[in-house]
Amino acid sequence: MARLVLFFTIGFVVLFFAMAGMRFLALRLEWIRALSDQHGTSQTDLIAAARWALSFALHGGILIGLIYAIRLKVLTFAAVFCIGLLSLGFTLGISQGLENLSNVPGAANQARSLGEPGLILANPIRPYGTSIVLLQGPNEPARARVVAVPGSPMVFQEEFAGLDSSLVNLPPALFNTDTPWFLQSLAIDLRLNAENLHNRLREGIPSFLLYAGSLIFLLTSLMFVLRLSVWPLANLFLGILAFRGVLALETFFNSQEIQDVFASFLQGRVPISLAVPFIFIGIGLLAHLYSSLAYLARRQNRHAAV
Repeated sequence: MARLVLFFTIGFVVLFFAMAGMRFLALRLEWIRALSDQHGTSQTDLIAAARWALSFALHGGILIGLIYAIRLKVLTFAAVFCIGLLSLGFTLGISQGLENLSNVPGAANQARSLGEPGLILANPIRPYGTSIVLLQGPNEPARARVVAVPGSPMVFQEEFAGLDSSLVNLPPALFNTDTPWFLQSLAIDLRLNAENLHNRLREGIPSFLLYAGSLIFLLTSLMFVLRLSVWPLANLFLGILAFRGVLALETFFNSQEIQDVFASFLQGRVPISLAVPFIFIGIGLLAHLYSSLAYLARRQNRHAAV
């Protein structure tokens, strides 16, 4: 058990710091940030990267911890309890530290410019959408601008369209990214998961513990997936797919449309904030029940064979 605790702790910390550094570099290299004022941006980007990395470390740490527990043949109940408790402690501690860091007066209240001449406005979630370049900066948004639409020639507007504008066609704008969509969707879901944990923490420690605890309970209940095959590599891929499914399920349940469905169904009888944690706990209980019944069935088969 001590080896499992040490391995999980080292694995969680390494994942957190490695992914926080990579995410921070990715945020700093975004082309839109090169046009904005950099005063105070480093700490803001670092906190955002750390929150994203915490979500990745939570899922990745539990996955590799469960795999290591299976290799050590640790008792399932002890492994689940140990990994769940460590995950909850790390998540709460790091989240609370990041929240305190973001509330530092000198960094939180520092004035930041919205941008300079040449500011590009685009939706980071949909990189193929329309982009607008404000040539005079955000202080004069109705002045000269360039509108870029994928697949169409760029348009230079001397003034905002609808006024006495002078339109000049420019060469088509190329919008392309080499990142596969499944990696982009994974990054988006991790960011949404980090935002959910952050919002729960702002609601209070009990709300955070309930949400994070139910999520960790659900993730640890998937330990049986890592034992479906006798091939460890196949079990690893199955575990990655199962954890990816939980991440997508969390994004689905926390979407505004599904939250509205929960609100109309519950009719105020139960706080809407409890809906998702209760679903996670229910699915986790079913998974643990299945694991227990499967274990008892295997034991009976072994005794019958003897």
